[in-house]
Amino acid sequence: MKMWSGRFRQPLDPAFECWQRSFDFDQRLLRYEIAASGAHARALKNAGVLTSDDLIGILQGLEQIDKKAAESASFLQDPQAEDVHHFVEKQLVGLIGETGYKLHSGRSRNEQIATDLRLYVRDAIDQVRQEIGELCVSLCDRARQSGDAAMPAYTHLQKAEPVLVAHWLLAYAEMFLRDADRLADCRKRVNICPLGAGAVAGATLPLEREWMAEALGFDAPTANSIDATSDRDFAVEFVNALSLLAIHLSRWAEEMILFSSHEYAFLALPEAYSTGSSAMPQKKNPDLLELVRGKCARIVGNATSLAVTLKALPLAYNKDLQETQPPVFESADICLGMLPLITAWMKAVEFNIEKMLQAAQLGFTNAWAAATYLVERSVPSRMAHERVGKAVQICIERGCELQDLPLADLQSVSPAFDQDLYQRLQLASVLAMHDVPGGTAPARVRQALNEARERAESLCKEVHAHA
Repeated sequence: MKMWSGRFRQPLDPAFECWQRSFDFDQRLLRYEIAASGAHARALKNAGVLTSDDLIGILQGLEQIDKKAAESASFLQDPQAEDVHHFVEKQLVGLIGETGYKLHSGRSRNEQIATDLRLYVRDAIDQVRQEIGELCVSLCDRARQSGDAAMPAYTHLQKAEPVLVAHWLLAYAEMFLRDADRLADCRKRVNICPLGAGAVAGATLPLEREWMAEALGFDAPTANSIDATSDRDFAVEFVNALSLLAIHLSRWAEEMILFSSHEYAFLALPEAYSTGSSAMPQKKNPDLLELVRGKCARIVGNATSLAVTLKALPLAYNKDLQETQPPVFESADICLGMLPLITAWMKAVEFNIEKMLQAAQLGFTNAWAAATYLVERSVPSRMAHERVGKAVQICIERGCELQDLPLADLQSVSPAFDQDLYQRLQLASVLAMHDVPGGTAPARVRQALNEARERAESLCKEVHAHA
């Protein structure tokens, strides 16, 4: 029996009926549908709609449906089920008889899907945040292992200044921790319960909305029944947060691809996460990194798809909203599939510390240190910049670095240069001079590492507390 067929006299066109079904993808909401249905059943009992025996039968039936779904994937192969709500009703009636039809008293599928999807997104947020926490712990571990090893940092993809390898890795930890914070903020708006909102105007029975919300772990019931059934802001916000996480992951992947190339050789690709070429025997390709880069594009596309779907919908529920589910599911699946692999990749990658150190000392990465030396000797900053630029030009013509230029040549561009400049141009001195909060001076990086590790571990503990 259809959940809506009473006023219809003709059957649906078979092709249309198959095409409009959502059960193929919304069956993954089954456990949330069962949880929400259990809360609704108890509220119906409190409202006097169900007897104690009715309630026991319904709850036992729901439990059996959940158990059967867990035991056999074939249980969910139902070509007649229109959606997850219809499937549960069909199964429930099959198990306990017509009492199963009483469960739908006072509610609408509009509020059911809004509730189920919120429960799903809430769980997905917790899972993604857990994986982000694990990734950040891994980044911190690799940062600690690198000690005071240095590498060049880049701007415009050109060598800029030397930084600690740990400082570079912690830059990604900061990005990902921000992503976790954004998801936590999104969770606050997700965690509102639509049950009792009805189809559009509110339930027609005296259901205890606050009790249902609390029973499902929500912070409160929704404030407006029209908004409750048509709101998918939480889905857009969730996927937007994932899209920014995806952008950060894609940037990470791109840089690791660059740094694994022969031209950089800063790291060796882990063989467990790479493949070879069917034509060229020497190749080791960064497949995991390239797939991360490609899959992240799909998440960004899903964020756009959601926004376009919602942008012109009148209030309240419209069937278009059915199409907001696949982008949410796919985006969560991609992230939850990628993040553990990325964490494992980070644990396995081998950094070529010697190559990084060599690169950190070439390409005039100490030029700003030389300009700072002049500024400290009362040379105006702009003039100091120009004088060091002239010194760099001399070095380029001679094929040497600033620290290789004789003092007489340095003094020819600025008499403020003196013998102690050479010590200031050494890598350790260049690193140490960036002694500000957030800078790459070793003491500052050690402090930042401890703080980042603490935040990552706190994130993991926080997520466990929600579970």
